[in-house]
Amino acid sequence: MQSIGQYFRANPLGGLAVLAGVMLATRFHHFGSVTHLPDASLAVFFLAGFYLRRAIYMIPLMLLAGGIDYLATQHMGVSDYCISPAYGFLIPTYAVMWFGGHWYAARHTLSVASLTPLAVALIASGSIAFLISNGGFYLFSGRYPDMSWAEYAQRVSMYYMPYMSGAVFYVVLAALAHIGVTVRPRSAQGDAPR
Repeated sequence: MQSIGQYFRANPLGGLAVLAGVMLATRFHHFGSVTHLPDASLAVFFLAGFYLRRAIYMIPLMLLAGGIDYLATQHMGVSDYCISPAYGFLIPTYAVMWFGGHWYAARHTLSVASLTPLAVALIASGSIAFLISNGGFYLFSGRYPDMSWAEYAQRVSMYYMPYMSGAVFYVVLAALAHIGVTVRPRSAQGDAPR
């Protein structure tokens, strides 16, 4: 049985399809609700950096994100409030998440000690991504021309945890799946004690 990482590296287009499927299933409602899953886009880019490793795979994922946003806002009644001149800041936002996953991939081991670099990579890249996307929106969307730094800080504190929680949730799920597939019980490997 292959691990998830081995499968994604041997079949990068299959891995890309899995990550694209997760994005398709979750991107339409950013924070989630009782009836909708939270957006997994940040986690998708982090996992693409970890599993797929080649930066070229960011391009189809970014195009997919833009396509979903277009479809959602133009044809499905989702608010287009966040579509503004600042929308382009999502490119470096997602690149930061990809880089975080890529950085972690070089430090990953199947040990508890690997949780520290995972947490560092996820929190650092997610926080930088938040500053880029959120800061870009408040500075360049044209919706808040007279906002003070104090008001910005208040708004940041309101949105930071929901922004990070979706990424953390999905990366934890992926980590549990990775461990579950990679670490098999001895009896499943055919070398059970006799």
